[in-house]
Amino acid sequence: MTTRLKLLFSFLMITALGLGYADIYFPVDGLSFERLHIFLFNLCTGGTILLYYTERQSAVSGRVKLFFLLSLVYAFCAFLKWYPVTLAVSVVLWGLVEKIRISKFGIVPYQFFLPRVPVSEKFHQASLLCLSIGIAMASVVIINNEYTHWVHMEKLTLDTFFLGYSFPLSLITLSLVFGMLKKIEGPRSKSIMEICFWTITVGVIVFFIFILFERFWPQIFVTAALFTAVVMVFMLYYTFAENMQQKKFLTSGIGFLIVTAVTGIAYICFQMQEGYDPLKTKWLLHVHVFASLYGWNLCGLAVICRFDDFPIRLHSATVILVHWLTALVLAPLGIFQGWFAVLAIAGYAFITLTLFFSGNGNINYDQ
Repeated sequence: MTTRLKLLFSFLMITALGLGYADIYFPVDGLSFERLHIFLFNLCTGGTILLYYTERQSAVSGRVKLFFLLSLVYAFCAFLKWYPVTLAVSVVLWGLVEKIRISKFGIVPYQFFLPRVPVSEKFHQASLLCLSIGIAMASVVIINNEYTHWVHMEKLTLDTFFLGYSFPLSLITLSLVFGMLKKIEGPRSKSIMEICFWTITVGVIVFFIFILFERFWPQIFVTAALFTAVVMVFMLYYTFAENMQQKKFLTSGIGFLIVTAVTGIAYICFQMQEGYDPLKTKWLLHVHVFASLYGWNLCGLAVICRFDDFPIRLHSATVILVHWLTALVLAPLGIFQGWFAVLAIAGYAFITLTLFFSGNGNINYDQ
């Protein structure tokens, strides 16, 4: 990946975190900076990196460039509530994602059901499919909420569906994880990997449905199943993946994913209590969001962007420690105190720029 691309992506990621605090400290009536916060990281940056990684070309293709430019248009039009333009752009974005997916995997995702197909490839295709479905579903919600009003549900909101853009990034990161486990794909281990694949992909979809219908006990059951699958992934990866520098970052990422699962279960339990007050659990929700978005997803995107560069010249333990401090302590505290937000942005900038711009070569500072 070129220096110009890495500079662009790192700038968008850091800007996204800053916009996550804009609604609190610089509110504008009628506008939600939370949308830009989500879009710049998940769709504009994450979606573009996903497509670029899928094509694996030395230079960014015209399709990926067009996706990136239109994703920016989509982000700002959705932010400004210019929904006709958002819907028009959605059609092109969906078409670009599907064209790239079909070029690599074919039109029908039958590979999901073939035992001989590596689980890493299944996660990869699921990631692309999830991105295109997410774009389509968000468009359906815009049409329903803004024009037709056919379905009325409290949780059927644009912001709820926009959060779904983070799921493709989770899946492509899991594709990286399982790609490092190909050498142990024997009959027994492959069965465990397949169980993890189906539990995670189907589980998240079912969980999302239960959120829409506000069914708390089923949410806990599904979240517990997801937590179990993630722990299984962690054990497989930590035990059998080859010991290399990127393993440290992905292991740290899975740790963030486990934190996301635990905080998610805790948050649902609080919601089920009589006299539940959302303000009292605001901190927990933000720990959950930051661990997912700027913890787990960042690890995957950073490894993808430096995929051909490892080992890179940095002290992994120090970067990982600062990453955990920033994502789980400074960033959530920034919601309540402005100077913590400044520290969080500074810490996140350090992590992102270090991961993106540390030199590559045979010298590894961890050794």
